[in-house]
Amino acid sequence: MKLLQAKLAQYTAPQEAKAAGIYPYFRAISSEQDPEVIMNGKKVLMFGSNCYSGLVNDPRVKEAAIAATKKYGTGCAGSPFLNGTLDLHKKLEARLAEYMGKEDVMIYSTGFEVNLGVVSCLTGREDYILWDEQDHASIIEGHRLSFSQKLKYKHNDTDALEKQLQKCEPDKVKLIVTDGVFSMEGDVADVPKIVELAKKYDATVMVDEAHGIGVFGHGGRGVCHHFGVAKDVDLIMGTFSKSFASLGGFIATDKEITNYLRHHSRSYIFTASITPASTAAALAAVDIMEKEPERQENLWKLTHYALEGFRNMGCEIGNTSTPIIPLFIRDNDKTFAITRDLLNEGIFVNPVVSPAVAPHDTLIRFSLMATHSMEQVTRALEAIQKVFRAYDLIP
Repeated sequence: MKLLQAKLAQYTAPQEAKAAGIYPYFRAISSEQDPEVIMNGKKVLMFGSNCYSGLVNDPRVKEAAIAATKKYGTGCAGSPFLNGTLDLHKKLEARLAEYMGKEDVMIYSTGFEVNLGVVSCLTGREDYILWDEQDHASIIEGHRLSFSQKLKYKHNDTDALEKQLQKCEPDKVKLIVTDGVFSMEGDVADVPKIVELAKKYDATVMVDEAHGIGVFGHGGRGVCHHFGVAKDVDLIMGTFSKSFASLGGFIATDKEITNYLRHHSRSYIFTASITPASTAAALAAVDIMEKEPERQENLWKLTHYALEGFRNMGCEIGNTSTPIIPLFIRDNDKTFAITRDLLNEGIFVNPVVSPAVAPHDTLIRFSLMATHSMEQVTRALEAIQKVFRAYDLIP
């Protein structure tokens, strides 16, 4: 065995979890990503999806994707920088610029590539990137690639952010990057205060709206619009793989920034373009979200009901106020076992364990879609209460 294989062979955690019957990943689904899915021939309620709008199986979105495939084919066979730009891409960018209230939009092949390609190239060696310690992995990977100075601040702590801003040289670029809604624990960034600090210290603000779009703001435009500060947020990032029921991502900002990114962002220039089907699906989803506010209204009705239910049964759910509800377990193996037992009860949830979080912060991630019914949420609450009681997590 070569040295690399010998080194990697020491990683046996997945094998150990499988042997214990608690391995929770790569569980195959053989149906649409609906509130109810099929797994191993059985119906399971899906509370692990990120499609908060519930549009991933909407006939209008699917028909748009099919029509685009028939017209443009299955792929672009090149990057947007060269042969991979379609008029359909330009149409989506213009539509999103109008939707987000920004001068311009660039679309990337994935949301991860947006953060990777934007955060890594906007600032220079003498500049600063300030980031929340619980920012998404794509933001972290982005600033790792940057030569700028990186200053981490305590999660959702604007006093800590200000102390870091005070360390920066006044005449250098200062880029503050934060999630709008934090993807694991469901809490919301204090974007208004961040904007206030940015004005005070002449900093630039970038907000990742991956989990805010479709949930917050008029027409599902996200946290920045919800707080009324979108015009003061310099860069707004979004992904198509959640509420837009597709695959890809975008950055909405001013034309000076997009002009630079189009010619310097490596994950944009050197990656094949988003497929025609994904582009058309996202375009259709934007229109539906804007025209059907009842989806967002139902999502919040379900969210308030679920939050109340979990609090009443004594679950520890942290500071969430969103359709992302963390159920803290605080033990890796127990988190895996509970995930397995809930699946046996017909409830699909996602385990979040170390190193994604600290070992004492492991949790079950329960997430809602606008297309869930109140009855389905009730069934999930009952199953979770049963399993949590069996593990002495609640009274």
